[in-house]
Amino acid sequence: MEGQVIIQKVLNNNVIIAEHPTYEEVVLIGKGIGFGYKKGDQFSLDKADKTFLLSNQQEKEQYVNLLPHIDETFIDFMNDILIHIEKRMGQELNEHIHVALTDHLAFAINRAQKNMQFSNPFLNEIESLYPKEYQIASEVVTMVYDEMGIQFPEGELGFIALHIHSAVTDKSLSEIHQHNHLITKLVTLIEEAFEMTIDKKSVNYHRLVQHLHRAIDRVYQEESIGKEDKLVEMLKHEYPVCYNLSWKLIKVMQKQLNKPVDESEAVYLTIHLQRLTHKS
Repeated sequence: MEGQVIIQKVLNNNVIIAEHPTYEEVVLIGKGIGFGYKKGDQFSLDKADKTFLLSNQQEKEQYVNLLPHIDETFIDFMNDILIHIEKRMGQELNEHIHVALTDHLAFAINRAQKNMQFSNPFLNEIESLYPKEYQIASEVVTMVYDEMGIQFPEGELGFIALHIHSAVTDKSLSEIHQHNHLITKLVTLIEEAFEMTIDKKSVNYHRLVQHLHRAIDRVYQEESIGKEDKLVEMLKHEYPVCYNLSWKLIKVMQKQLNKPVDESEAVYLTIHLQRLTHKS
């Protein structure tokens, strides 16, 4: 994004809201870029470290209301964090991460300073589902420690990873949470059915969670992985307990997602369940 914009509002020394001739309203971030400027002044976009759109009016208002409660040096640091995430993910991030992750980290830092901690019940599932986002989240946690001397609890890795995943997939956090909750529920049903505790670090667990995640995506995309009649008959005969459980899981998915689940999913779920009973 290049050219000149007209300043609408200087939020602080590091953040400006401006009017762009093509993109209408844009947010500019950069160390000291707001100093000495006022409403109506022209501003060159190349002076900003980061330029993003906030087309969602609610998110814009949230961001504007959030900034007065955050130290200006933290806004500059957040810019470094977002640039790092974007570079490591190798793609542009959805604009909402500027609001959501800034808000989350500011609140997380406040909690850590007050020694308020809580667990993340989906941590293992998040690490399995989004390994790259999880790794980058750990890098963000390290950046916060190096910059501010604040050590986040392990659960924060999962929350930050979800924000990153939301920004690269354009899925809402509520949708991601819903799917993670469903996967956790399915895993619990498997453990209860087999009267076992699944090793959350095992390869077969990671394969199962990845499969469930892809199965949920296929439901929304109305995709089928193909029906294998001979394989179905073999699995019914060889692994009846796993096959029956796979159908119970499919019914739970259908109820939770309020969408039909292709019957071919039962085949591959059965295979994953059989692996778990033999390898866990």
